[in-house]
Amino acid sequence: MAESSPLVSVIVACYNHAQYIEACLSSILRQTYPAIELIVIDDGSKDASVEVISALAKQHNFYFEAQANIGLSATLNKGIEIAKGEYIITFGSDDIMMLDRIEKQVAHMQANPDLGLCGGNMLKINEHGTILSRQKVNGEDRLNFEDVLLGRKEGTPAPTLFFRKEALEKAGGFHPEIKLEDLYIELKISSLGYPIGYMNDILAYYRVHPNNTYKNYRYMIDNVLRTYEEFSDHPDYWQAYYKFLNSMFVKCAPKDKPLARELLKQIPLREYRMKTLKGIGRLLFG
Repeated sequence: MAESSPLVSVIVACYNHAQYIEACLSSILRQTYPAIELIVIDDGSKDASVEVISALAKQHNFYFEAQANIGLSATLNKGIEIAKGEYIITFGSDDIMMLDRIEKQVAHMQANPDLGLCGGNMLKINEHGTILSRQKVNGEDRLNFEDVLLGRKEGTPAPTLFFRKEALEKAGGFHPEIKLEDLYIELKISSLGYPIGYMNDILAYYRVHPNNTYKNYRYMIDNVLRTYEEFSDHPDYWQAYYKFLNSMFVKCAPKDKPLARELLKQIPLREYRMKTLKGIGRLLFG
């Protein structure tokens, strides 16, 4: 290992992704960056994930453990305890890395030693690996806590997150009771004063399939609001809370009218916005 190549620990928590995990791990094993520690933990998969990973672990000699299901955040925290790297990546077992991703992110973090984490752009692919549509690419930027809480700037996507281990440990790792781990950890690390870096590079492919959690609106709402509760002492808490409720109300109105009605009841008149009125129109006429 070259002295100029700090160790990067990549933690992959797998759950029922037998059809995707080989492509995911192959993209990590083929990285252009030389100093990588790969840690794979299967969190109680009921499909053939364990068999697929076991065969790859024997071939490539990376750390692999299969365990009873304890949840994503707890599994990632277990991986962090094992990790020896100066930097840490937590990566979805259904996603794929660009082959020079780690090389680029190490260079960015080395050039910006104040950053707690960085991320960048991604492309969406379907179950078969086909790019879905042309997507906007955001330029280089920096985000602080309020940027993330209020959505003032484009947030760093989960498949591209790259952590300074020091910052991740000061944050106490991921919250074991919050199942959408990326928003919480970005808020927690930035609340400690670490800026978040946004790179203009495309760093990963995000796989869209029927089981993506973002498609489950109630799951999203419960976990995002639970995340915001952790920062309820911040003066912008209620602004962020109602901004999110309005946004989800608009999304739910044409697709899940019972849930949309629940959300509308939680939004007081003083917090109505153009989005609220648009959602009401969709609820009544959509």
